Amino acid sequence: MSRRYLSGALVALLLAATPFGAAQAQETSTAATSETKPAAEASTPATPEVLEMALGQEDAPLEVIEYASFTCPHCQSFHENVFDEIKKNYVDTGKVRFVYREVYFDRYGLWAGMVARCAGPERYFGLTDILYDKQKEWLEGNDPAVIADNLRRIGRSAGLTDEKLEACLSDGAKAQAMVATYQENAKKDDINSTPSFVIDGKKYSNMNYADFSKLLDEKLAD
Repeated sequence: MSRRYLSGALVALLLAATPFGAAQAQETSTAATSETKPAAEASTPATPEVLEMALGQEDAPLEVIEYASFTCPHCQSFHENVFDEIKKNYVDTGKVRFVYREVYFDRYGLWAGMVARCAGPERYFGLTDILYDKQKEWLEGNDPAVIADNLRRIGRSAGLTDEKLEACLSDGAKAQAMVATYQENAKKDDINSTPSFVIDGKKYSNMNYADFSKLLDEKLAD
């Protein structure tokens, strides 16, 4: 799936069109009001941390960074047909550290990332598996309300409570930080399609397992 970087206007639309739109509007209103107060009374909230999600040993000899969108069918195919073998043969054996970076080409991909991160680093990749396995199901119909409910249902299946899910999906500041982090990383690595991979500092497009494993073996042999 190929897209251009999100412009500032598109980022605003992306954030405004999420389940936390009302909360975000309230935050904007509050921020505007605070501008009329003396500087001593105004405070700048800390930017939420956006954790790097990774599998494998930190000191593995080779790092693979995947850029992918939860709504991208090519990404779903990669995770269904290639990723498990890479994990088994390279990540679990200590050869590769695999970093997963979310790409937000649309609001639904952002929502899915918020739900996956709601579970914390320990359960993040388990939820990622579910989101890809059930991609067609939770995206069916293109109705924002239905898709939001589908994502909540996936979150509950992973043990998240309704209260926890609503807190995560209403965290506008976290969503803004996630989009900003995506934009920064995508610009740095020149990412304009998904899935894309950065291996040993070089960008690669989607590959089947045979080609991927051959490339990894060559990098590991250097």
